[in-house]
Amino acid sequence: MAGTYRTRIASHAADFDALRSVRETVFVEEQRVPRELELDALDPACTHVLAEDADGRPIGTGRLTPDRRIGRMAVLPGWRGSGIGGALLHALLRQAHDHGWQEVSLHAQVDAIAFYRRHGFIAHGERFHEAGIEHQSMRLRLDREIAVEDGDAAVVIATSLARDGRRRLYIRSRELDPGLYDAPTVLESIRTFATAGRGNEVRILLHDAMAAQRNQAPLLSLAQRLPSVFAIREVDDPVDRNETSALLANDAGGYYHRPLGHRFDGEAMLFGAARARQLIDAFRPVWERSRPCTELRALGI
Repeated sequence: MAGTYRTRIASHAADFDALRSVRETVFVEEQRVPRELELDALDPACTHVLAEDADGRPIGTGRLTPDRRIGRMAVLPGWRGSGIGGALLHALLRQAHDHGWQEVSLHAQVDAIAFYRRHGFIAHGERFHEAGIEHQSMRLRLDREIAVEDGDAAVVIATSLARDGRRRLYIRSRELDPGLYDAPTVLESIRTFATAGRGNEVRILLHDAMAAQRNQAPLLSLAQRLPSVFAIREVDDPVDRNETSALLANDAGGYYHRPLGHRFDGEAMLFGAARARQLIDAFRPVWERSRPCTELRALGI
């Protein structure tokens, strides 16, 4: 069932039926939360986000309360695992950042703790029951780096960074990291960015372009189909070739930096403009002195 979708800021008044349809399906029908608890007096004062399928049908929701708490995160069963939860969460984090908030919190159902941890949330306090379901309080500082510790977390942050780019994405990688740049949600976010029709550009700086080609990296195939958007170069200078780090950054202040590019662990921020600019400024001179990989377009990748 899962396919193309979009997320947007919703109006509580205008989109009430759409928001309610998802939340009643997930919370009331599936999780047996009493209807009178699911709909509360806070709803009209919240910022709501809505995910819709290609036909405009509601498939996911979330909200941000005036007291800086994320909640009512719900995705219809057939759409789970397709990145919608992350897209909704990221849209709410963007709203919190735009409000100037430095921290947000949430009450995570216990089986969702790992999902929020991959987005940088940290558990605090004892577990408790809410509407008959065990929960854990969690917090996220928007002005601090997120520790990325494994491949799952890397995919989550890379998906968010590609989704949030305005006009530019910068990628530095040895050979396009299997397990990261071939992950479906990462590829879909980069594809959506590349086809947005805003004059967008993706710069990919590789250390071993032929290894990426031999591995049939899906991102190279996407780049071949969209040559006006993607530019690919290979580091040529011996000093640059000895550099071990890897980078994904956008022009909206987000980055994911790995000191050891063959590993997934590193640091990331969705809203770290100063550090993102520093990393992009270091990327640019290496890009300028690197070799354009024009031969990749002729190899039938």
